[in-house]
Amino acid sequence: MTDTMRPSAATGVVGRLAEIHPRLEALYKDLHAHPELSFAETRTAGVVAEELEGLGFEVTTGVGRTGVVGVLANGAGPRVLLRADFDALPVKEQTGLDYASTVTATGPDGDEVPVMHACGHDMHVACLIGALDLLAGARDSWSGTIVAVFQPAEEVGSGAQAMVDDGLFDKVGPPDVVLGQHVAPVPTGMIACHPGAAMAATDALRVRMFGRSAHGSRPEAAIDPVVMAAATVMRLQTVVSREIAGGDTAVVTVGALNAGTKDNVIPDEAELKLNIRTYTPEVRATVLGAVSRIVNAEAEAAGAERTPEITPLDTFPVLVNDPAAVKRTTGALRAHFGEDAVVDGGPATGSEDCGVLATASGAPICYWYFGGTDPAAFETAVKNGTAGRDIPSNHSPFFAPLINPTLDIGVQAMTVAALAWLDTR
Repeated sequence: MTDTMRPSAATGVVGRLAEIHPRLEALYKDLHAHPELSFAETRTAGVVAEELEGLGFEVTTGVGRTGVVGVLANGAGPRVLLRADFDALPVKEQTGLDYASTVTATGPDGDEVPVMHACGHDMHVACLIGALDLLAGARDSWSGTIVAVFQPAEEVGSGAQAMVDDGLFDKVGPPDVVLGQHVAPVPTGMIACHPGAAMAATDALRVRMFGRSAHGSRPEAAIDPVVMAAATVMRLQTVVSREIAGGDTAVVTVGALNAGTKDNVIPDEAELKLNIRTYTPEVRATVLGAVSRIVNAEAEAAGAERTPEITPLDTFPVLVNDPAAVKRTTGALRAHFGEDAVVDGGPATGSEDCGVLATASGAPICYWYFGGTDPAAFETAVKNGTAGRDIPSNHSPFFAPLINPTLDIGVQAMTVAALAWLDTR
Protein backbone atom coordinates (compact mmCIF):
# COMPACT_ATOMS: atom_id res chain seq x y z
CA MET A 1 0.00 0.00 0.00
CA THR A 2 1.13 3.54 -0.65
CA ASP A 3 1.18 5.95 2.30
CA THR A 4 -1.03 8.45 0.49
CA MET A 5 -2.93 8.27 -2.76
CA ARG A 6 -1.97 10.23 -5.81
CA PRO A 7 -4.40 13.17 -6.20
CA SER A 8 -4.71 12.34 -9.93
CA ALA A 9 -6.16 8.91 -9.09
CA ALA A 10 -9.06 10.48 -7.18
CA THR A 11 -9.61 13.08 -9.87
CA GLY A 12 -10.04 10.38 -12.47
CA VAL A 13 -12.34 8.23 -10.34
CA VAL A 14 -14.71 11.05 -9.35
CA GLY A 15 -14.95 12.32 -12.91
CA ARG A 16 -18.27 10.47 -13.40
CA LEU A 17 -19.95 12.15 -10.44
CA ALA A 18 -21.89 14.67 -12.51
CA GLU A 19 -23.25 11.82 -14.59
CA ILE A 20 -24.58 9.82 -11.63
CA HIS A 21 -25.66 12.78 -9.48
CA PRO A 22 -29.31 12.92 -10.67
CA ARG A 23 -29.81 9.26 -9.76
CA LEU A 24 -28.18 9.77 -6.35
CA GLU A 25 -30.30 12.82 -5.63
CA ALA A 26 -33.45 10.86 -6.50
CA LEU A 27 -32.27 8.03 -4.25
CA TYR A 28 -31.68 10.44 -1.37
CA LYS A 29 -35.13 12.01 -1.70
CA ASP A 30 -36.75 8.58 -1.86
CA LEU A 31 -34.97 7.44 1.30
CA HIS A 32 -35.83 10.70 3.06
CA ALA A 33 -39.50 10.30 2.23
CA HIS A 34 -39.56 6.68 3.42
CA PRO A 35 -37.70 6.54 6.76
CA GLU A 36 -37.76 3.46 8.98
CA LEU A 37 -37.02 3.00 12.68
CA SER A 38 -34.12 1.01 14.10
CA PHE A 39 -34.18 -2.69 13.19
CA ALA A 40 -37.26 -2.06 11.01
CA GLU A 41 -35.37 -0.84 7.94
CA THR A 42 -36.74 -3.51 5.61
CA ARG A 43 -37.63 -1.26 2.69
CA THR A 44 -34.36 0.62 2.99
CA ALA A 45 -32.41 -2.63 3.09
CA GLY A 46 -34.16 -3.78 -0.06
CA VAL A 47 -33.33 -0.55 -1.89
CA VAL A 48 -29.69 -0.78 -0.82
CA ALA A 49 -29.38 -4.45 -1.81
CA GLU A 50 -30.79 -3.69 -5.25
CA GLU A 51 -28.34 -0.82 -5.73
CA LEU A 52 -25.39 -3.00 -4.72
CA GLU A 53 -26.41 -5.84 -7.00
CA GLY A 54 -26.67 -3.40 -9.88
CA LEU A 55 -23.08 -2.30 -9.22
CA GLY A 56 -21.78 -5.87 -9.29
CA PHE A 57 -21.25 -6.35 -5.57
CA GLU A 58 -21.67 -9.69 -3.85
CA VAL A 59 -24.58 -8.94 -1.52
CA THR A 60 -25.57 -10.43 1.83
CA THR A 61 -28.77 -9.26 3.51
CA GLY A 62 -30.20 -9.79 6.96
CA VAL A 63 -26.87 -9.32 8.74
CA GLY A 64 -27.66 -8.21 12.28
CA ARG A 65 -31.39 -8.49 11.46
CA THR A 66 -31.68 -5.82 8.76
CA GLY A 67 -28.10 -4.94 7.82
CA VAL A 68 -26.79 -5.23 4.26
CA VAL A 69 -23.21 -5.98 3.21
CA GLY A 70 -21.72 -5.67 -0.26
CA VAL A 71 -18.29 -6.99 -1.24
CA LEU A 72 -16.37 -6.07 -4.39
CA ALA A 73 -13.10 -7.95 -4.82
CA ASN A 74 -10.73 -6.43 -7.37
CA GLY A 75 -7.48 -8.34 -7.14
CA ALA A 76 -4.88 -8.49 -4.41
CA GLY A 77 -4.65 -5.62 -1.98
CA PRO A 78 -6.12 -4.11 1.17
CA ARG A 79 -9.60 -4.84 2.47
CA VAL A 80 -11.32 -1.50 3.10
CA LEU A 81 -14.60 -1.32 5.04
CA LEU A 82 -16.87 1.63 4.18
CA ARG A 83 -19.82 2.10 6.49
CA ALA A 84 -23.14 3.96 6.36
CA ASP A 85 -26.03 3.73 8.83
CA PHE A 86 -29.63 3.81 7.62
CA ASP A 87 -32.15 3.99 10.47
CA ALA A 88 -34.36 7.00 11.24
CA LEU A 89 -35.83 8.61 14.36
CA PRO A 90 -39.28 8.94 15.99
CA VAL A 91 -39.48 12.64 15.07
CA LYS A 92 -42.28 14.50 13.25
CA GLU A 93 -40.73 16.28 10.29
CA GLN A 94 -41.34 20.03 10.04
CA THR A 95 -39.00 20.98 7.20
CA GLY A 96 -41.76 21.76 4.70
CA LEU A 97 -39.80 20.05 1.93
CA ASP A 98 -41.73 18.55 -0.96
CA TYR A 99 -40.07 15.21 -0.17
CA ALA A 100 -40.66 15.46 3.61
CA SER A 101 -41.63 12.34 5.50
CA THR A 102 -45.24 11.77 6.51
CA VAL A 103 -44.50 8.26 7.73
CA THR A 104 -45.69 6.86 11.05
CA ALA A 105 -44.74 3.52 12.56
CA THR A 106 -45.11 1.46 15.69
CA GLY A 107 -42.29 2.27 18.09
CA PRO A 108 -40.58 -0.18 20.47
CA ASP A 109 -43.05 0.73 23.22
CA GLY A 110 -45.99 -0.17 20.98
CA ASP A 111 -47.07 3.42 20.37
CA GLU A 112 -47.65 4.95 16.95
CA VAL A 113 -44.92 7.52 16.31
CA PRO A 114 -43.91 9.82 13.46
CA VAL A 115 -40.69 8.86 11.67
CA MET A 116 -38.09 11.14 10.10
CA HIS A 117 -34.52 10.97 8.84
CA ALA A 118 -33.64 13.71 11.32
CA CYS A 119 -29.99 12.68 11.61
CA GLY A 120 -28.95 12.48 7.97
CA HIS A 121 -28.58 8.72 7.66
CA ASP A 122 -30.36 8.91 4.30
CA MET A 123 -27.56 11.21 3.14
CA HIS A 124 -24.97 8.73 4.40
CA VAL A 125 -26.55 5.95 2.32
CA ALA A 126 -26.75 8.04 -0.84
CA CYS A 127 -23.14 9.18 -0.45
CA LEU A 128 -21.85 5.65 0.05
CA ILE A 129 -23.85 4.30 -2.90
CA GLY A 130 -22.37 7.10 -4.99
CA ALA A 131 -18.82 6.30 -3.87
CA LEU A 132 -19.34 2.61 -4.60
CA ASP A 133 -20.67 3.46 -8.05
CA LEU A 134 -17.59 5.55 -8.81
CA LEU A 135 -15.19 2.94 -7.47
CA ALA A 136 -16.92 0.05 -9.24
CA GLY A 137 -16.73 1.98 -12.49
CA ALA A 138 -12.98 2.60 -12.14
CA ARG A 139 -11.63 -0.82 -11.24
CA ASP A 140 -8.61 -0.28 -13.47
CA SER A 141 -7.53 2.51 -11.08
CA TRP A 142 -7.24 0.44 -7.90
CA SER A 143 -6.90 -3.05 -6.49
CA GLY A 144 -8.04 -4.63 -3.25
CA THR A 145 -11.44 -5.42 -1.75
CA ILE A 146 -14.21 -3.03 -0.80
CA VAL A 147 -16.56 -4.10 1.98
CA ALA A 148 -19.62 -1.84 2.07
CA VAL A 149 -21.53 -2.09 5.35
CA PHE A 150 -25.00 -0.58 5.55
CA GLN A 151 -25.79 -0.74 9.24
CA PRO A 152 -29.13 -0.75 11.03
CA ALA A 153 -30.02 0.65 14.44
CA GLU A 154 -27.26 3.18 14.97
CA GLU A 155 -29.72 5.40 16.82
CA VAL A 156 -30.13 2.83 19.57
CA GLY A 157 -26.43 1.96 19.69
CA SER A 158 -26.80 -1.73 18.95
CA GLY A 159 -26.77 -2.13 15.18
CA ALA A 160 -23.01 -2.49 14.75
CA GLN A 161 -22.79 -5.03 17.56
CA ALA A 162 -25.73 -6.95 16.09
CA MET A 163 -23.88 -7.27 12.79
CA VAL A 164 -20.70 -8.37 14.55
CA ASP A 165 -22.62 -10.92 16.64
CA ASP A 166 -24.22 -12.22 13.44
CA GLY A 167 -20.80 -13.13 12.07
CA LEU A 168 -20.07 -10.09 9.91
CA PHE A 169 -16.32 -10.66 9.88
CA ASP A 170 -16.69 -14.39 9.42
CA LYS A 171 -18.61 -13.55 6.26
CA VAL A 172 -16.38 -10.83 4.81
CA GLY A 173 -13.05 -11.20 6.60
CA PRO A 174 -11.33 -8.64 8.84
CA PRO A 175 -10.72 -5.26 7.19
CA ASP A 176 -7.48 -3.30 7.14
CA VAL A 177 -9.34 -0.10 8.00
CA VAL A 178 -12.85 1.09 8.87
CA LEU A 179 -13.99 4.37 7.30
CA GLY A 180 -17.18 6.27 8.09
CA GLN A 181 -18.65 9.75 7.91
CA HIS A 182 -21.55 11.80 9.28
CA VAL A 183 -23.29 14.88 7.91
CA ALA A 184 -23.28 17.76 10.40
CA PRO A 185 -24.83 21.25 10.80
CA VAL A 186 -21.68 23.05 9.67
CA PRO A 187 -21.03 24.71 6.28
CA THR A 188 -20.95 22.52 3.21
CA GLY A 189 -17.42 22.02 2.03
CA MET A 190 -16.06 21.65 5.57
CA ILE A 191 -14.70 18.31 6.77
CA ALA A 192 -13.77 17.75 10.43
CA CYS A 193 -11.82 14.83 11.83
CA HIS A 194 -10.27 14.46 15.29
CA PRO A 195 -7.65 11.84 16.23
CA GLY A 196 -8.11 9.97 19.48
CA ALA A 197 -11.37 10.04 21.45
CA ALA A 198 -13.54 11.67 18.80
CA MET A 199 -17.07 10.90 19.98
CA ALA A 200 -18.40 10.35 23.47
CA ALA A 201 -19.71 7.25 25.15
CA THR A 202 -23.43 7.26 25.88
CA ASP A 203 -25.44 5.68 28.67
CA ALA A 204 -29.20 6.05 28.37
CA LEU A 205 -31.20 5.15 31.48
CA ARG A 206 -34.84 4.76 32.41
CA VAL A 207 -35.60 5.66 36.02
CA ARG A 208 -38.89 4.67 37.64
CA MET A 209 -39.69 6.38 40.94
CA PHE A 210 -42.55 5.02 43.02
CA GLY A 211 -44.89 6.90 45.32
CA ARG A 212 -48.42 6.43 46.63
CA SER A 213 -51.46 7.64 44.73
CA ALA A 214 -54.17 9.81 46.30
CA HIS A 215 -56.73 12.49 45.46
CA GLY A 216 -55.14 15.83 44.55
CA SER A 217 -57.03 17.45 47.43
CA ARG A 218 -55.40 15.13 49.98
CA PRO A 219 -51.61 15.28 49.43
CA GLU A 220 -51.07 14.17 53.02
CA ALA A 221 -52.36 10.74 52.00
CA ALA A 222 -49.92 10.45 49.13
CA ILE A 223 -46.22 10.03 48.51
CA ASP A 224 -45.95 12.31 45.51
CA PRO A 225 -43.68 10.88 42.77
CA VAL A 226 -44.01 14.07 40.72
CA VAL A 227 -42.33 16.13 43.44
CA MET A 228 -39.83 13.32 43.94
CA ALA A 229 -38.97 13.29 40.23
CA ALA A 230 -38.78 17.07 40.02
CA ALA A 231 -36.37 17.20 42.94
CA THR A 232 -34.30 14.48 41.28
CA VAL A 233 -34.09 16.41 38.01
CA MET A 234 -32.83 19.51 39.78
CA ARG A 235 -30.33 17.60 41.89
CA LEU A 236 -28.96 15.82 38.82
CA GLN A 237 -27.88 19.21 37.48
CA THR A 238 -25.16 19.23 40.16
CA VAL A 239 -23.45 16.07 38.94
CA VAL A 240 -21.42 17.76 36.21
CA SER A 241 -21.06 21.12 37.94
CA ARG A 242 -19.97 19.75 41.32
CA GLU A 243 -18.61 16.23 40.84
CA ILE A 244 -16.67 16.42 37.56
CA ALA A 245 -13.32 18.18 37.36
CA GLY A 246 -13.11 21.30 35.21
CA GLY A 247 -10.72 19.61 32.80
CA ASP A 248 -12.99 16.62 32.22
CA THR A 249 -16.14 16.44 30.13
CA ALA A 250 -19.54 15.01 30.92
CA VAL A 251 -23.13 15.75 29.96
CA VAL A 252 -26.20 14.68 31.91
CA THR A 253 -29.55 15.34 30.25
CA VAL A 254 -33.02 14.45 31.45
CA GLY A 255 -34.82 14.10 28.14
CA ALA A 256 -38.19 12.89 29.42
CA LEU A 257 -40.26 13.13 32.60
CA ASN A 258 -43.64 11.42 32.56
CA ALA A 259 -46.14 11.09 35.40
CA GLY A 260 -49.87 11.11 35.93
CA THR A 261 -52.91 11.55 33.71
CA LYS A 262 -55.16 14.07 35.48
CA ASP A 263 -54.79 17.33 37.39
CA ASN A 264 -56.55 16.15 40.56
CA VAL A 265 -54.95 12.72 40.88
CA ILE A 266 -51.54 12.31 42.48
CA PRO A 267 -50.07 9.35 40.56
CA ASP A 268 -48.19 6.42 42.04
CA GLU A 269 -45.23 6.52 39.66
CA ALA A 270 -43.00 8.88 37.67
CA GLU A 271 -40.56 7.98 34.93
CA LEU A 272 -37.39 9.80 33.90
CA LYS A 273 -35.22 9.10 30.87
CA LEU A 274 -31.60 10.19 31.17
CA ASN A 275 -28.82 10.56 28.62
CA ILE A 276 -25.21 10.63 29.81
CA ARG A 277 -22.11 11.45 27.72
CA THR A 278 -18.54 10.81 28.86
CA TYR A 279 -15.09 10.14 27.36
CA THR A 280 -13.25 8.15 30.03
CA PRO A 281 -14.13 5.10 32.16
CA GLU A 282 -13.32 7.04 35.31
CA VAL A 283 -15.69 9.92 34.56
CA ARG A 284 -18.36 7.50 33.38
CA ALA A 285 -18.17 5.58 36.67
CA THR A 286 -18.38 8.81 38.67
CA VAL A 287 -21.45 10.03 36.78
CA LEU A 288 -23.31 6.71 36.89
CA GLY A 289 -22.55 6.38 40.59
CA ALA A 290 -23.80 9.90 41.26
CA VAL A 291 -27.02 9.31 39.34
CA SER A 292 -27.76 6.16 41.30
CA ARG A 293 -26.98 7.85 44.61
CA ILE A 294 -29.16 10.90 43.87
CA VAL A 295 -32.13 8.91 42.59
CA ASN A 296 -32.16 6.66 45.62
CA ALA A 297 -31.53 9.48 48.08
CA GLU A 298 -34.39 11.60 46.73
CA ALA A 299 -36.73 8.62 46.95
CA GLU A 300 -35.70 8.02 50.55
CA ALA A 301 -36.05 11.71 51.40
CA ALA A 302 -39.60 11.63 50.04
CA GLY A 303 -40.49 8.61 52.13
CA ALA A 304 -40.90 6.28 49.15
CA GLU A 305 -41.90 2.79 50.19
CA ARG A 306 -40.34 1.17 47.13
CA THR A 307 -36.77 1.47 45.82
CA PRO A 308 -36.48 3.19 42.43
CA GLU A 309 -35.66 1.12 39.36
CA ILE A 310 -32.77 2.21 37.14
CA THR A 311 -32.69 0.36 33.82
CA PRO A 312 -30.00 0.78 31.12
CA LEU A 313 -31.43 1.47 27.67
CA ASP A 314 -28.98 2.36 24.89
CA THR A 315 -25.21 2.24 25.33
CA PHE A 316 -22.52 3.54 22.96
CA PRO A 317 -18.77 3.13 23.52
CA VAL A 318 -16.32 5.97 22.97
CA LEU A 319 -15.32 6.21 19.31
CA VAL A 320 -11.52 6.43 19.22
CA ASN A 321 -10.05 7.48 15.90
CA ASP A 322 -6.68 5.90 15.18
CA PRO A 323 -4.17 8.79 14.85
CA ALA A 324 -2.22 7.15 12.02
CA ALA A 325 -5.44 6.35 10.14
CA VAL A 326 -6.61 9.94 10.60
CA LYS A 327 -3.31 11.30 9.29
CA ARG A 328 -3.40 9.10 6.22
CA THR A 329 -7.07 9.69 5.43
CA THR A 330 -7.15 13.45 6.06
CA GLY A 331 -3.96 13.81 4.04
CA ALA A 332 -5.82 12.41 1.05
CA LEU A 333 -8.87 14.56 1.77
CA ARG A 334 -6.71 17.70 1.96
CA ALA A 335 -5.00 16.80 -1.29
CA HIS A 336 -8.40 16.58 -2.96
CA PHE A 337 -10.41 19.35 -1.29
CA GLY A 338 -7.66 21.75 -0.23
CA GLU A 339 -5.79 22.34 3.02
CA ASP A 340 -8.36 24.71 4.51
CA ALA A 341 -11.30 22.38 3.88
CA VAL A 342 -10.23 19.76 6.43
CA VAL A 343 -9.96 20.73 10.10
CA ASP A 344 -9.61 19.13 13.50
CA GLY A 345 -12.95 19.99 15.07
CA GLY A 346 -12.04 18.49 18.43
CA PRO A 347 -14.00 15.76 20.22
CA ALA A 348 -17.79 15.78 19.88
CA THR A 349 -20.25 14.89 22.62
CA GLY A 350 -22.36 13.06 20.07
CA SER A 351 -22.07 9.27 20.01
CA GLU A 352 -21.61 6.65 17.29
CA ASP A 353 -21.37 2.86 17.30
CA CYS A 354 -19.27 2.67 14.13
CA GLY A 355 -16.23 2.18 16.37
CA VAL A 356 -17.60 -1.24 17.35
CA LEU A 357 -16.75 -2.48 13.84
CA ALA A 358 -13.14 -1.41 14.32
CA THR A 359 -12.80 -2.78 17.84
CA ALA A 360 -14.34 -6.13 16.92
CA SER A 361 -12.15 -6.58 13.85
CA GLY A 362 -8.95 -5.14 15.28
CA ALA A 363 -8.76 -2.58 12.47
CA PRO A 364 -7.97 1.13 12.83
CA ILE A 365 -10.85 3.55 12.26
CA CYS A 366 -11.13 7.00 10.76
CA TYR A 367 -14.50 8.69 11.19
CA TRP A 368 -15.19 12.27 10.10
CA TYR A 369 -17.92 14.88 9.75
CA PHE A 370 -18.87 16.68 6.54
CA GLY A 371 -20.92 19.85 6.44
CA GLY A 372 -24.52 20.00 5.27
CA THR A 373 -25.52 23.62 5.92
CA ASP A 374 -25.73 26.55 3.51
CA PRO A 375 -22.47 28.45 4.16
CA ALA A 376 -24.13 31.87 3.75
CA ALA A 377 -26.89 31.01 6.24
CA PHE A 378 -24.32 29.63 8.66
CA GLU A 379 -22.12 32.72 8.40
CA THR A 380 -25.07 35.02 8.98
CA ALA A 381 -26.22 33.05 12.01
CA VAL A 382 -22.73 33.04 13.50
CA LYS A 383 -22.38 36.78 12.89
CA ASN A 384 -25.72 37.39 14.62
CA GLY A 385 -24.93 35.00 17.46
CA THR A 386 -27.97 32.89 16.58
CA ALA A 387 -26.38 29.71 15.19
CA GLY A 388 -27.84 27.61 18.01
CA ARG A 389 -31.31 28.87 17.17
CA ASP A 390 -31.23 29.33 13.38
CA ILE A 391 -29.17 26.34 12.23
CA PRO A 392 -31.11 23.10 12.81
CA SER A 393 -28.95 20.36 14.25
CA ASN A 394 -29.17 16.61 13.95
CA HIS A 395 -32.31 15.19 15.58
CA SER A 396 -34.22 18.44 15.02
CA PRO A 397 -37.55 18.19 13.16
CA PHE A 398 -36.16 20.94 10.92
CA PHE A 399 -32.88 19.18 10.08
CA ALA A 400 -32.40 18.65 6.35
CA PRO A 401 -28.96 18.83 4.73
CA LEU A 402 -28.62 21.09 1.72
CA ILE A 403 -28.58 18.50 -1.06
CA ASN A 404 -26.25 20.42 -3.33
CA PRO A 405 -23.31 20.39 -2.87
CA THR A 406 -23.50 18.25 0.30
CA LEU A 407 -24.27 15.06 -1.61
CA ASP A 408 -21.40 15.47 -4.06
CA ILE A 409 -18.95 16.35 -1.29
CA GLY A 410 -19.96 13.31 0.75
CA VAL A 411 -19.56 11.05 -2.28
CA GLN A 412 -16.14 12.48 -3.05
CA ALA A 413 -14.99 12.29 0.56
CA MET A 414 -15.82 8.59 0.86
CA THR A 415 -14.31 7.84 -2.54
CA VAL A 416 -11.09 9.71 -1.81
CA ALA A 417 -10.78 8.13 1.63
CA ALA A 418 -11.24 4.64 0.18
CA LEU A 419 -8.57 5.28 -2.46
CA ALA A 420 -6.20 6.40 0.28
CA TRP A 421 -6.22 2.82 1.55
CA LEU A 422 -6.71 0.77 -1.60
CA ASP A 423 -3.72 0.13 -3.88
CA THR A 424 -3.97 2.74 -6.63
CA ARG A 425 -2.34 2.64 -10.02
